[in-house]
Amino acid sequence: MKRTHMQLAGYLVLAVLVFAAPALVGGSGLAYSAAVVIAIFAVMAYGLDIIVSDLGEVSLCHTVFFAAGSYTTALLSTRGGVGSAWITLALSVAVALGLAAVIGLVTLRLREFVFSLVTYAVAVVTMTVVANVAFVGGSDGLRGVPTLDLSLPGLRLTAGTDRELWPFAFALLVLTIYLVARFRRSALGAAAVMTHLNPRLATMSGIDPARVRVQVFLLSAPISAAAGWLYAYQRAYVSADVLENYFLILMLTAVVLIGRRQLLGPVAATTLVLAQEKFFSFGGEIDKIVLGTVLVVILAFLPEGLAGLARPLARLCRRRAAALPTTTTLENT
Repeated sequence: MKRTHMQLAGYLVLAVLVFAAPALVGGSGLAYSAAVVIAIFAVMAYGLDIIVSDLGEVSLCHTVFFAAGSYTTALLSTRGGVGSAWITLALSVAVALGLAAVIGLVTLRLREFVFSLVTYAVAVVTMTVVANVAFVGGSDGLRGVPTLDLSLPGLRLTAGTDRELWPFAFALLVLTIYLVARFRRSALGAAAVMTHLNPRLATMSGIDPARVRVQVFLLSAPISAAAGWLYAYQRAYVSADVLENYFLILMLTAVVLIGRRQLLGPVAATTLVLAQEKFFSFGGEIDKIVLGTVLVVILAFLPEGLAGLARPLARLCRRRAAALPTTTTLENT
């Protein structure tokens, strides 16, 4: 119980430090812009994280759910005249769930690389359609997305700048991390891991692997869609570039860079990647090459991520700590 309280206190301190980080580094518009984008892309990555880390499948179509959130928000706010961000969020989630149900029921009957190939084909087809359909802006996209308005009766909650948007982005990130943590402690989370590691044992235990796969897929889609929803407000413009491979590679890198099933891994990885692009950029195309190279290196040489490098060091420290009392006793003797 005491350990749980200490962990909670540690998380609260970390949350306060993260929230205050943009102000601590100077409070410039660039700092708040970077913080908002990091939070949005980290949330986007968490949608893929539970598929890769818990279900053991590599979905290459999660950019579709991110785009669903962005396009639904842009269409409703620019052409539908919807001013409330609560409504655009609810409909973004609904659209993402509908797409996930259709895509999941078709693709989740497949496994491993075949599943990945089919989901990638879905992303390519979606990008082609979106870029050529006038209703969603075609290649020009949709411009003029209004400022975020989450106002409630008697309470005005709007954000027109990145500084004003940061508390909302931070809240979305914290809520996402909480939901992922709860998922991993739930019966569905345990069933997902068992389905991944030993489908036969899962079936013998009364678990329906097909049903579990669809349920996890349906859970993951709204997470990435919520990121797309906020991204539309932050950018005030949506186009087919939200379906580009850059976003897919960013999601995959965020999932594997620190290590799979690391609760704060996607946040830390997204921060590292975007901090390099924001503050130490080599140029747009070079940054993409760097990102792709990092992903290749991690997958080829560090399958456990950067956390895998820390484990041998931790074991070495424990061995030295265990040997220290013995050495001290011999010296005293």
